[in-house]
Parts: sequence; C-alpha cells; structure tokens
Amino acid sequence: MTTHVFRIEGMHCGSCALLIDDTLEDLPGVGSTQTSMKKGLSTVELDVAVTTPDEVIGAITALGYAAVVTP
Repeated sequence: MTTHVFRIEGMHCGSCALLIDDTLEDLPGVGSTQTSMKKGLSTVELDVAVTTPDEVIGAITALGYAAVVTP
C-alpha cells in the first residue's frame, strides 16, 4: 500500500467528506481514507496494482467533485 493525497474541490460540508470516504473505501485496493472538508484533501492508502490514482479520481468526479493528485 502507498499513500496518495488528492486535492478535492466542491466539498461544502462534513457530509461531502463522508460520502467521498464511503465511496473510496468501497473500491478494491483501497485500505483506508481520510477526507477533510476544511483542508480540501483526501489521504488514501492504495494498492496501485489493484486500483490506480486515476480510478480514485474517477470515483470522486463521479460524485460531482473535482480531484487531482497532489505532488
């Protein structure tokens, strides 16, 4: 597992962060997530052999948020 941090735009409340966490935790290869609405970041432990960062971004954007991997 490797840790990836995603910058997320469009979150307005704590429920947004919970929705993102719940969605990402359902993806195969995701170990854990921690999304902060205040920081606009989601930290994801990810097995990239199973799910790529681009697939995580796809899951986030499907919820209506914009997301990019931070360097």
